[in-house]
Amino acid sequence: MGMADRMRARLEAELRPGRLEIIDESERHRGHAGWREGGETHFRLRIRATALDGLSRLERHRAVHAALGRDIVGAVHALAIEIDEA
Repeated sequence: MGMADRMRARLEAELRPGRLEIIDESERHRGHAGWREGGETHFRLRIRATALDGLSRLERHRAVHAALGRDIVGAVHALAIEIDEA
């Protein structure tokens, strides 16, 4: 199972998003710090989940990180998170 699939499984289980888009942007960062052959190092996450409503921006990002878990967050070099209110 690839990193994007692992991320999707955890976010769906923990936050039950109404919208979830996970984009591997690794190739755009070829040669930059943290880039590895094979990708799966730089991601953009677009999510809308009622579980995140009413939280501050910092609390939302912390909730996403908690849902992903330390193992995933630690394995990804860069994670851009875009959160829409449901």
